[in-house]
Amino acid sequence: MRLGVTMKYRPSITLLAVMLFSLTAPLARGAELVMFERAGCPWCAVFDREIAPVYGKTDEGRRAPLRRLDIDAPLPPDLGFIDVERLTPLFVLVDKGREIGRIRGYPGEDHFWGLLRMLIEQSEETPGAGPG
Repeated sequence: MRLGVTMKYRPSITLLAVMLFSLTAPLARGAELVMFERAGCPWCAVFDREIAPVYGKTDEGRRAPLRRLDIDAPLPPDLGFIDVERLTPLFVLVDKGREIGRIRGYPGEDHFWGLLRMLIEQSEETPGAGPG
């Protein structure tokens, strides 16, 4: 009878194990732009006004979705390979578990888009990398 109870709950335990593994295992994501920011950062606020409202609607935003992180919080396990600098904002383009390049600070709207395009092109040229 005890065996029947164990078998009855086995699918739930298996499902729970799979869910826990998926939460802790590094994700094989496509390219993403990781933005490190902190409360009170004036250049983060300028980015929020000039870029953030349209970012997801652009080709760059579709190819490398924006992921925002508090620079003072611990790094998520899937981004443990990033060497975080203390300045904000810091933009790091990552793809398939490795850093492609970074933009230090917010250089203004025109320069930001140009630098980001160069990083995305570099990720597409890197063997084994590419957006999405």
